[in-house]
Amino acid sequence: MGRAIVLTSGGMDSCVTTAIAHAAGLDLCLLHVNYGQRTEQRELQAFGAIADHYGVPASQRLICSIEHLAAIGGSSLTDKSIPVTAADLESKEIPTSYVPFRNAHLLSIAVSWAEVIEATHLYIGAVYEDSSGYPDCRPEYYAAFNEVIRVGTAKGDIRIETPIILLTKAEIIRQGVALNAPIHLTWSCYQSEEAACGVCDSCALRLRGFQQAGIPDPIPYTVRPDYA
Repeated sequence: MGRAIVLTSGGMDSCVTTAIAHAAGLDLCLLHVNYGQRTEQRELQAFGAIADHYGVPASQRLICSIEHLAAIGGSSLTDKSIPVTAADLESKEIPTSYVPFRNAHLLSIAVSWAEVIEATHLYIGAVYEDSSGYPDCRPEYYAAFNEVIRVGTAKGDIRIETPIILLTKAEIIRQGVALNAPIHLTWSCYQSEEAACGVCDSCALRLRGFQQAGIPDPIPYTVRPDYA
């Protein structure tokens, strides 16, 4: 049985990715990174609940802070002077919620930890469906990063796995249900920590996925628009 680090934000995609790694029989180590985002505390709560669900011991959980991303700014997730705009699911423009080059920071932490604990797999819940807005969610991004890992680590044997990258949100939800992933413990909203707003990019993509899958979303919302 190999060892895998799963980047676990506490959102639905990372939860289903955790379920996939668990189903593969891998020894799970979960990484959570705070970067000064608006819903930092709620996401951390979700991370803890998911880790508890899978029985991940404290020694195999790592929580890091890279709050310098909030100081850098440039995103509505980290800069409260930039409003979180309502979702436009047809737009091909980069949304205000994009955190510049964030995933490189997350992956770098994961690679460093992997070298120390001898994990050979890094699982991340990146989704290509999101890539029209987020350039660091594209398959070619992870192919390039895998090459950086190969030439830049001691053994060169660590590999990023993106098991849901080509799935739609509806397909991700169906796979999560099939694997008994604890989706009810997750949090996806970009701006609220009590009830999800229902209108930010992340809420809209999530709600549309549940609506297209014909499955009710188990978390609370302030409003639940019809995105299907």
